[in-house]
Amino acid sequence: MSDTPPLLSIANARVMADETCILDLPALTLHPGENTAILGANGSGKSTLVKLITRQIYPLYGGQVRIFGQDNWNVFDLRKLLGIVSSTMQLDFDADPPLEVVDCVVSGFFAARGLWAHNEVTPAMRDASQAALADVGAAHLAGRSMASLSTGEARRVLIARALAHRPRALLLDEPCAGLDPAARHHFLDMLRAVARGGTTLLLITHHIEEILPEISRIVTLRGGRIDEDGTKDRLLTSAALTRLFGLPIEASPRGAWFHADIMA
Repeated sequence: MSDTPPLLSIANARVMADETCILDLPALTLHPGENTAILGANGSGKSTLVKLITRQIYPLYGGQVRIFGQDNWNVFDLRKLLGIVSSTMQLDFDADPPLEVVDCVVSGFFAARGLWAHNEVTPAMRDASQAALADVGAAHLAGRSMASLSTGEARRVLIARALAHRPRALLLDEPCAGLDPAARHHFLDMLRAVARGGTTLLLITHHIEEILPEISRIVTLRGGRIDEDGTKDRLLTSAALTRLFGLPIEASPRGAWFHADIMA
């Protein structure tokens, strides 16, 4: 039996808002190397789950959220093990003052939205940042400001930022939001390379077309609760998706990918 602790272990975690339970997770365990997609409609609890994992919110007394076996992390140590990328993060780096691409990646070492005078940036940090940009095909963007980049380019830089300190896992919260079809295609190809390189992926999405072939496990959320937990072949079917989203959906495999259409 492996002594490696789970990537994520949640037990009896309930989150309340205005006296309403918006997330209720009796048990959820994800293991390193187990690429997983959390799938659900808007309002199903996906964003709340992300905030729970990233320590932006905490469960009620008695609930437990452990990441790599620990339930008490400071943000700096957590980011060394769990990189985080979301579509909304991009807004934080587009604002004034302008932030250069490499500096954006380096800022990930400090879990900050920029570099400040008190940040002690080492040559090793800059080397790692340049290497991460090269790994995601974005080395040519060095020297430009984040605000000057296209959505697809900026999203690659954010992936590099998350990967610069070689985390064991990557949390991707709706990472393709705002990307045009071509940018999404290239972005997903890049994520496949990240997965093949050994970084565990946890993808949060409501688009089954974004679920990579390297993802083997699907956890569906509905009404703030886990609805199903299983394989793609079982949960990415027309019947399962129709039930999950409450609309008639026709799903079909396309090679190693899946596609869904809403039926008239």
